[in-house]
Amino acid sequence: MKTFDCHSDILIDITNRRMKGEKDILKNYHIKRLQKGNVRGTILAVWIDPNFVNEPMQRMLNILGAACDEFRESKECAAIALNAEDIKNIQNSGRLAVILGMEGLSGLKGNVGVLSMLYNLGVRHAMLTWNEENEFATGVASPNKKRGVTELGIRALNKMESLGILIDSSHGNEKTFWDIYENSTKPFIASHSNVYSICPVSRNLKDDQIKAIAERRGVIGMNAWPEFVHEQKPSLQKLADHIDYIADLVGIDYISFGFDFCEYLDSEALSFTESDCLQTPGLEDASKVPDLLDILVKRGYGSEDIEKIAYKNIMRVFKEVLK
Repeated sequence: MKTFDCHSDILIDITNRRMKGEKDILKNYHIKRLQKGNVRGTILAVWIDPNFVNEPMQRMLNILGAACDEFRESKECAAIALNAEDIKNIQNSGRLAVILGMEGLSGLKGNVGVLSMLYNLGVRHAMLTWNEENEFATGVASPNKKRGVTELGIRALNKMESLGILIDSSHGNEKTFWDIYENSTKPFIASHSNVYSICPVSRNLKDDQIKAIAERRGVIGMNAWPEFVHEQKPSLQKLADHIDYIADLVGIDYISFGFDFCEYLDSEALSFTESDCLQTPGLEDASKVPDLLDILVKRGYGSEDIEKIAYKNIMRVFKEVLK
């Protein structure tokens, strides 16, 4: 069964390797794992990794430039999609469908107008912030729990909705989440977040947040990052527990995948974490995704429900939000 991954940092690997003179990064390092796991579509995010937080605009431009070069040269295996119909057509051609996204807007340096430029480049997804506090919003690593989305951030949310850019609440603190909810009207997503009641870390969602996303007809992408799966013993079965929990709480229609695989990232990119466990056992990379689907089958999920989780739910959101 085909799947759609709502969050990937592959653009970091593409950028780092291209800056060293390599080409065809997708084809040489990633596409076989994706194909083995039947991951047919993904949101590739522009993430300002830790070494570049002091120069976010330059890093953003380097990543976008590398992405443009890579996809121009890799037309036989992947293409950027601008809407749901594009995703379908690209997948029907046997290629990986890519939604270009932003994992935080620190690279904009407070200039909301840059969103129009990003939209014209093909960006169709964005978070206001990564873990940091920036001009637009407040990430989970900020000690300021009372700070959420700023006035500039509200302008950015309005701009995103008017353009047709999907809003993503992952990495925002609780105040940012609720400010997004209060200052948006369309479905929004948490692309790579799990359930706080199962694994109580700040990146996971509490029950009222899960209900709010369901009310807005968005989705929550199940995250394979081990720290968000289980505090002591992350596993495929534990990640399936998160799916069960959301299905019982709000229904099957609001669950998706946002695996956040990191096996290709170097130690510098991963310097934000002190954990020695960087992959959930049994779900180390994209090739293992079918094993998670097998667990859902064994737990009694029907084919239609699994199709919704695997790709239909996020496709519904794309159809509604992307113009």
